[in-house]
Amino acid sequence: MISVLLADDQLLVRAGFRALLNAEPDIEVVAEAADGLEAVTKAQATKPDVVLMDIRMPGVDGLEATRRIAADPALSGTRVVILTTFELDEYVFEALRTGASGFLVKDTEPVELIRGVRAVAAGDGLLSPSVTRRVIGEFAGGGTGRSATPPATLDQLTDREREVLVLVAEGLSNDEIAARLVISPATAKTHVSRTMIKLAARDRAQLVVYAYEAGLIRPGWLA
Repeated sequence: MISVLLADDQLLVRAGFRALLNAEPDIEVVAEAADGLEAVTKAQATKPDVVLMDIRMPGVDGLEATRRIAADPALSGTRVVILTTFELDEYVFEALRTGASGFLVKDTEPVELIRGVRAVAAGDGLLSPSVTRRVIGEFAGGGTGRSATPPATLDQLTDREREVLVLVAEGLSNDEIAARLVISPATAKTHVSRTMIKLAARDRAQLVVYAYEAGLIRPGWLA
């Protein structure tokens, strides 16, 4: 059973998502929150597999709540999916940097929401490659003036791991990486896992951000 925490300041939005998710045999909404502080508190209490987090809420917003959840060792198994009204949103990019596993627009199709919850719970980043590249391409290097990945950290990667990092940033799955590099899917998965460990990345979403901010991929390189 996949446990989900809903965090949104609009009661009707939460009610709609709750009804949709609870109708699935393998998903259960275990808690709801109307602001970021409540989301963090309830996440600590219930340790859900997935948090669906509205980015803009009163008081502690979804960005800060995501940061706190990602930084809590007790919640290392919890994945945050950002809910946003607009795809091109600087807050979404910052949330990816701070530990979110992906994002969904609020008017996404119900089947895509359910698929996304299952994917994130299984350990996959919820990233639409084209949309994610647009978000990162729009906001990478802007606003905060800081780098997500110090050069010394990237120096720990082997040439093969750097190559894999770029392919992850292109949106390739492990099977697609294996085909591109003519290696087995198991070997590709091992390279991705080692890269995540060395960069202290929670999931593939952060690897995408790291690749852009380290200059391995430049906005506009990919269609």
